[in-house]
Amino acid sequence: MAIETVSPLNRSGVFLPIPASAEDAPLAVLQRARERATARGLGYAGDVTPEEALMLVSAGLARLIDVRTPEERKFVGYPPQSVHIAWATGTSFTRNPRFLRELEAKARKDEILLMVCRSGSRSVAAAEAATKGQFAQAFSVLEGFEGELSADGHRNSSGGWKFRGLPWTQD
Repeated sequence: MAIETVSPLNRSGVFLPIPASAEDAPLAVLQRARERATARGLGYAGDVTPEEALMLVSAGLARLIDVRTPEERKFVGYPPQSVHIAWATGTSFTRNPRFLRELEAKARKDEILLMVCRSGSRSVAAAEAATKGQFAQAFSVLEGFEGELSADGHRNSSGGWKFRGLPWTQD
């Protein structure tokens, strides 16, 4: 993969390499995510933005795993290309003891898996558990589907899949 040496600043003010071609862009995203994960000592492959997740899934390179509860998917919506495997269930978010077994039934251990939750917390826990379960390419989607709470206590106003205008559907 050829990388140019001049690049724009990302949102954090850090220069990032630009792929030499559109075909290289998904590979560069994964490479950067892995490098950041190694530098930060994460217990999973790394983090990607919602836009990067969509690009990877659209390119056929990754599978999007929605780890939210069935109720969240039904009443809030979900990315149409996502596979649902709840990390926790119910209003008390009781940990799903079958998470790894369900993941093994729906994904291969060598696949690139992008875990998405409501705000980006459960997806980290799910990616860490998947990594411990021998899924070596488990990533977390930053900001989740709805993003963090705003100052006035609402979601979907400062980050996340929906806020960024990415495709979603609702039952």
